[in-house]
Amino acid sequence: MSSTSIQVLYEDNHLIAVNKVGGLLVQGDKTGDSTLIDLVKAYLVNTYNKPGEAFLGVIHRIDRPTSGIVLFAKTSKALTRMNAIFSERQVQKTYHALVEGHVSSTSETLTHYLLRKPALNKSFAYQKEVENSKKASLSFTVLKQLDRYTYLSIELHTGRHHQIRAQLAALGHPIKGDLKYGAKRSNTNGQIDLVAQSLRFEHPVKKETVHIELKEMNLSIALK
Repeated sequence: MSSTSIQVLYEDNHLIAVNKVGGLLVQGDKTGDSTLIDLVKAYLVNTYNKPGEAFLGVIHRIDRPTSGIVLFAKTSKALTRMNAIFSERQVQKTYHALVEGHVSSTSETLTHYLLRKPALNKSFAYQKEVENSKKASLSFTVLKQLDRYTYLSIELHTGRHHQIRAQLAALGHPIKGDLKYGAKRSNTNGQIDLVAQSLRFEHPVKKETVHIELKEMNLSIALK
């Protein structure tokens, strides 16, 4: 993927939001693979003829196999203010997911205690608090039932490691393609059917509501 193929969803002098493809790292890790940060920086340098390296602040991340909206700060002031907005949970985050099986509830709020195990790069969901666990909460609504899958809209109330993946797996409905959390088979592209679908927040400088939303379908099954 070249910088010219970055899909910019929102941009002003302070912020830029792009549509990350599944399988791409947001920022570097021990693999040394190319990252979304590298691509967005290259886009900024090329688009605005910036000398040297462009500033780009990481506000949040989504998992490597997940696709969808990632928001960055173009200035240090915007980064500081957006970090506060995210830490104070003043952001409405909506995800879409295809999960295995038929989910019986039309809508539900899930609360678990997640224990992260870094050596496995995995989180485990418990009904009751265990040592070093963190409370995790999300709500989902069923958008459509398919033959073998259920299409969900999910709102995050907390932001824990692999939260959606772990909580839905604990419910008995792992995300399509997510072998790490119990899916029956992988997707051919190695991605999972979890999409960061929308973000809504107050702009850190303009103080107006910003709503960024994906218009096209990122999931592997076309929902007709």
